[in-house]
Order: sequence, then C-alpha cells, then structure tokens
Amino acid sequence: MSSSQSNEGQNGGEESGRNCLSRCCLLQGSGLSLYCFSKVEKGSGSSDNNEPQLNFLEKLFKEWDYCKVRGLFHHDISACETKILPGRYGFITQLIEGRDLKKRPTEFRIDKVLQPFDGNKFNFTKIGQEEVLFRFEASENDKTDFFYNAPVTASESPNVIAINVSPIGYGHVLLIPRVLDCLPQRLDEKSFLLAIYMAREAKTPYFRVGYNSLGAFATINHLHFQAFYLMETFPVEKTPTQSIATLTSGVKVFQLTDYPVRGLVFEGGNKIEDLSVTASTACIFMQDNDIPYNVLISDYGKRIFLLLQCFAEKRAHGEIRQEILETQMNPAAWELSGYIVMKRRKDYQEASEDTIWRFLDETSVSAERFKEIKECILGSLSTKIA
Repeated sequence: MSSSQSNEGQNGGEESGRNCLSRCCLLQGSGLSLYCFSKVEKGSGSSDNNEPQLNFLEKLFKEWDYCKVRGLFHHDISACETKILPGRYGFITQLIEGRDLKKRPTEFRIDKVLQPFDGNKFNFTKIGQEEVLFRFEASENDKTDFFYNAPVTASESPNVIAINVSPIGYGHVLLIPRVLDCLPQRLDEKSFLLAIYMAREAKTPYFRVGYNSLGAFATINHLHFQAFYLMETFPVEKTPTQSIATLTSGVKVFQLTDYPVRGLVFEGGNKIEDLSVTASTACIFMQDNDIPYNVLISDYGKRIFLLLQCFAEKRAHGEIRQEILETQMNPAAWELSGYIVMKRRKDYQEASEDTIWRFLDETSVSAERFKEIKECILGSLSTKIA
C-alpha cells in the first residue's frame, strides 16, 4: 500500500449513526459547502477582473486546519521530521513512524490496472461528512464564489475535496470527482481536466496534484486524486528533459533524462483543454493496456508528468531486493517525484541520494520497455502531431 495513498478516509462512514457521503445522507443533511471556480483564466477578458478574487488555498487551509483542531487526523504532520538530502537531485525525505500500522488493507488485486467498482468494499461514499472540506464545481457565470451548506439535489453527483486522514504534507486532500457515481480508479478526460483546474485554482507552483493507478499503489478503487502543499521544488520538476514531439494543438511532449524513473512530460497547448486531452489520452492508453502509472500535475497545472513503474510486478516475482522490501516504502506519485515518506527511523537516518536513487531505479520500467511504451503513446497521438 502506498505511503501517499493510505488511509484515505479510512475511518469515515463505518461507525453507526455517522453522516456519510451516501446519496441518502446528503439529501437528508444540511448540505455541503461549495467552491465555484471559473473555467476562464483570470485576465482572459471574459470576467470582471476588478472584482475581489476568492483565494482557493486560503479556503482549503482554513477548513483543513479546522479538521486538525477537531482531531480528525491520525498524526500531526507538523511534528514529523523532514529533510532534503545532500546531492544534485535534492530528494526530500519525511519520517512518519508507524504510518503503515494504520493503513486500510488493500481490497483488490494489485496486478490489474482496471477493475470494476465494488460497493461492498471501502469507498468514499462511506467517509464521514466532517472529512469533506467543500465541493469543487465549475461556475455557471465564470465567476469564483463560495457558499456554505449548499444543498445537494437528487440529480447531482458532486465533486468533493476531502482530507486525507493520514497526511504526508500540509493541506493533504483528496479530490473525488462525481463521488456518487461510484467510478472506479480509472482516469477519464473530464476528471483529468477537473484535477488540472484545481492545480490552477491554487495559484502557486507548490500545490501539486497526484494520481496513482491501480497496480501503481492506489489503495482505494474509487476515482480520486491527491494534492498537498510543499514550498520546495520536487526533484522531478528540475530534472532535464528532451523534446520528442510537438502537437498541432501546441502541446509539447518531452521525456525525462538523467532521472531514475522514466517518464514523459506534457506542457503547453493553445488552451488548458489541449494539455488535458493530450495527457489524459496517454493515461487512457496506459490503463487500457494494463500498464501501471503515476501522474504529477505541477506548475499551476501547466506541466503533467507521466511516470512509469513496475515495482508491484517485480515484487510479485521476487525481483525486489530484501533490504528495499524491509523499508516498506511503496512508490506512488509523490515518491516517484522525489518526495519519499519513510516509516522507520533507521531508514530515515541512513537515507542518502544514492539509496533513494537505487530505490527509484528499481521501481522504474527498463529503458527498452519505456521506449516501447513511448512509441505506442506517440502512436496514439499521431493524428495530433504537427
């Protein structure tokens, strides 16, 4: 189970009498707070820029801090030790001792990227409403607004932002698109664009959105993204890249160079939807072909990292070294990006750039496999290449 995908709302909705996110509870309750965002970027001329702007992160942090005051988190993230390792990559390590002891057991196969949703297993309709910060919906008038206790109608399936009760960083939340539709952990264009909107709405490069497919250490088979705030540059964000394609939409495709995890980077585009469609097309190819992957949405939603790994497969075949297995580090989007959560003080104290590099290198697909996948992805984008 992933260090960054564990315990997502795991203590919610399973206690008798709690208000959960099921349709009946939402319809009977007092509603959920609602953040409305504009699809139009500020400065585009389609909205009144003289009006005061709501600050998305201020709202998120305020609600997140209130959850902390109410004792909804399993640990105090501000008390956890964090350090940047010496070296040219600047890998970031954090120690959260015993975090693995609080994890919800994975309830699905780890060797299949696409699996049907199973309502009998844990999902986010079972979390308590107190874990929800607010809904996140597109505005109908291109203006940003916030409403407390907005009612949920019978025909709605809201996008919600909820806390991760076992956070690995400040403001660690889950974005759950159309929660009542009970979608499996399977990316689609609409949900991917929503995640990019959230990254853009934060208006800072330090609030990043991540996604883990099944087989790449997602632990809940209910569609969701993760996000948290860290005022440091992730190692993958400063890694050199090599240009490999430019699409007619203006989106540019790069591949990572001189980094232990192999992957692609998508940037640019004539509009935000161009970038979203291109990156989601690549992700959909991956999942349709049963290839595990992780995504990092970075730089205000302007850079998309598609990271390829085979750790779970190699572990199942006994191909991971014992000393790595003993660390219980499971690489998900944050780990592959260079933010490593450790569960044992020994590993945290002995961590070095070399040990992290070897861990990530063992996680990544081979150069030959990456080349094969890259060519297939470019093939799926071939009609869009300039």
